[in-house]
Amino acid sequence: MKRSASVAAALVPLMSLMPLVSLLTAPALAQAPPAACSAAEYRQFDFWLGDWDVANADGQPAGRNVITRIAGGCALHENWSGRGGFTGQSLNGWNRHTRRWQQTWLDSSGSRLDLEGGLQGASMVLEGRTPAASGAPRRHRITWTPQSDGSVRQHWQTSDDDGASWSTAFDGRYTRRP
Repeated sequence: MKRSASVAAALVPLMSLMPLVSLLTAPALAQAPPAACSAAEYRQFDFWLGDWDVANADGQPAGRNVITRIAGGCALHENWSGRGGFTGQSLNGWNRHTRRWQQTWLDSSGSRLDLEGGLQGASMVLEGRTPAASGAPRRHRITWTPQSDGSVRQHWQTSDDDGASWSTAFDGRYTRRP
């Protein structure tokens, strides 16, 4: 009994400080924590957001692409619909651990392409590798560049000689749908 009385007596001065402690900590507790993906790097690819008509280098329609922000602003989702019923989707995001952008693409042909990279000047440049028919890896480099008229150029290149030479797989222009 004596021990509990002495503990209670020791707590009385501390209890009198509680209103002061709550007054000092209330503003800090009331502030919402920063969003998980609020750093500027998460916005680097925002120029690609939108509902787009996509044409090839000759100006012929290639398809439609809808890019949306998902997962609380932490990722971009791509939803491609091309001519002839070809479709594909990608998930794109900034990896804060590697400090690089990453994209995983899957399409209706059963293909998968994993890319990573980042901003080079005003362009987003992502690269990856897939097995080629020859058995050697095929390198892929896709560059998205915002244009002064609000469109975006997507230039997809491949290399079967580890980057000594590159061929254009697709050169497209994204224009916003009305």
